[in-house]
Amino acid sequence: MIDFSLPEDIVVLRDRVERFIRDEIIPLEHDPRQGPHGPTEEFRKELVARARAAGVLSPHAPKEWGGLGLDHLGMAVIFEAAGYSPLGPLALNIQAPDEGNTNLLHKVATPAQKERWLKPLSLGEIRTAFLMTEPDGGAGSDPSLLATTARRNGDQFIIDGTKWLITGFPGASLNIIMARTQDETGADLGATMFLAPMEAKGIRMVRVLDTMDSNSPGGHSVVAIEGLKVGVEDVLGEVGQGFRNAQVRLGPARLTHCMRWLGQARRCHDIAVNYANKRQAFGRLIGQHQGIGFQLADNATELHLCRLAIWHCAWLLDQGDQARMDTSRCKVFCSEALGRVVDRSVQVLGGLGITSDTVVERTYRDIRAFRIYDGPSEVHRFSMVRDILSAARG
Repeated sequence: MIDFSLPEDIVVLRDRVERFIRDEIIPLEHDPRQGPHGPTEEFRKELVARARAAGVLSPHAPKEWGGLGLDHLGMAVIFEAAGYSPLGPLALNIQAPDEGNTNLLHKVATPAQKERWLKPLSLGEIRTAFLMTEPDGGAGSDPSLLATTARRNGDQFIIDGTKWLITGFPGASLNIIMARTQDETGADLGATMFLAPMEAKGIRMVRVLDTMDSNSPGGHSVVAIEGLKVGVEDVLGEVGQGFRNAQVRLGPARLTHCMRWLGQARRCHDIAVNYANKRQAFGRLIGQHQGIGFQLADNATELHLCRLAIWHCAWLLDQGDQARMDTSRCKVFCSEALGRVVDRSVQVLGGLGITSDTVVERTYRDIRAFRIYDGPSEVHRFSMVRDILSAARG
């Protein structure tokens, strides 16, 4: 029996975050320091400073590195509260990819690497990028196609390759690069993750891609890596263990995406409900018409079920129950259900829903990508079916 009653300290923190989002962040949603490739770094730092002053910065980061040190169930509550504004996760320093990279560095990095990178990341002083996805012919949904190489040369590795759809590359301080590693004879040693500062020679941005979403600072870029030299001290984890260590990041990160988007979808639903309680059509409030009312009922149902799925998965993650902790299932269900919630909210608002007068239009564009990044729904279903059939065979 899972006890979903919340500890008092989490309730207090949730209420503080909700007030912070309502009073300080939502009024900034139309700040001009935002564009098609996300908020500016100046704006991000201002948001972080506000969260720091409010005592709500970095709820996910370890206490010893300046965070609040919440477990996953606590994070589920606070991330949803922060996600009520598209700027909330950025303010609390829990936006992707930094949130996932914080967890990765905490679990895998050496003490020296943590001091250099995890500390300023937890304090919101820097941003980071995770360079894994590649263009056609390279790693995407199928990581075995990884084409970027890291060739051993004495005490260094020389990295070459092309990455794309790299979130937040412009303005980041640290790059975490996944590459197929070779020894000095050319023998394949498996995938490895490497740390490279942005100023390192041999890594450059080719272009920023124009995408439908605009919630991540720096947008999404194509990155060329040409003769980048990194030392053995810059290996993150162990040589050849890159894919295994990536799961330390990717599994929980799927769940935290669900947490944040739950907050934004709930905001859209609340706006739709408020509108349905005021707008008149055909002699009554539009919410009293079944065509509108039933959409609101479906929204409330899917929001509730997503929250239950997230909390259950977070609880299992906190218990260390890897056998039953299925973030793929949660990610597929939430990304599709929350997308429907936002879509219905647009429909309820009618013409207002396709304007920027509410945050619903922005969320509608941003949330669509959720069904693709961190593994498209189809890839996660493929993985789940494989497990289902295997279990049935005994």
